[in-house]
Amino acid sequence: MPRDPGPSSYAFHLGSAEPGEDLIGVGADLHPATLLTAYRSGAFPMGLGRGGRNPLGWWSPDPRGIIRPADLHVSRSLRRSMRRFRVTADSAFEQVMLGCADPVRTGRWITPAILRAYGDLHRLGWAHSIEVWEEERLVGGLYGLAIGGLFAGESMFHRVTDASKAALASLAEILVTEGDSRRLIDVQWVTPHLATLGAVEVSRATYLSLLAAALDAPLPARWR
Repeated sequence: MPRDPGPSSYAFHLGSAEPGEDLIGVGADLHPATLLTAYRSGAFPMGLGRGGRNPLGWWSPDPRGIIRPADLHVSRSLRRSMRRFRVTADSAFEQVMLGCADPVRTGRWITPAILRAYGDLHRLGWAHSIEVWEEERLVGGLYGLAIGGLFAGESMFHRVTDASKAALASLAEILVTEGDSRRLIDVQWVTPHLATLGAVEVSRATYLSLLAAALDAPLPARWR
């Protein structure tokens, strides 16, 4: 079970955020308690400086990208691809984060401070990774936070075709196993890639309602 990091010095109030405005605050810190408070409130961090450096921004996109785990679209071609992969969970968290933070990727934002912060959350039992392997080579994966029935996806990467999609499909399997329809995957923004897998946009108000229901749902058995 995850370990409680104690109270946060910060609170996140989204009631005054303007519709359509994604950036809702600047500052605070990356302490585990701060991060958990933010996610429970509907916000997440990403630096405003070059490559994700300071100042630290807090985001609550409007509209917000989500995937309902039972609605994830797994094509026949993806099912065929998945047969050649081996998928694990929480066996190479740091390697997955480093894969997502690869400096050759465009739009990178994962800084050393982010690596340390989510590493701390992983050691406390809140942050998790899905790894996709071809034999002994890590070829894709994703990481994020599991809080109740919410999985807040942070980033994913692939080194071969369909590896990140396989990671997302495997995550959805973990979330749907016990049949709780309140569970939710937060993908922050919908990209064309995610849209093909069933990601949809909802308003901030709708997201916050779905978030409240997801947080009331039990943590998946895999992480209990």
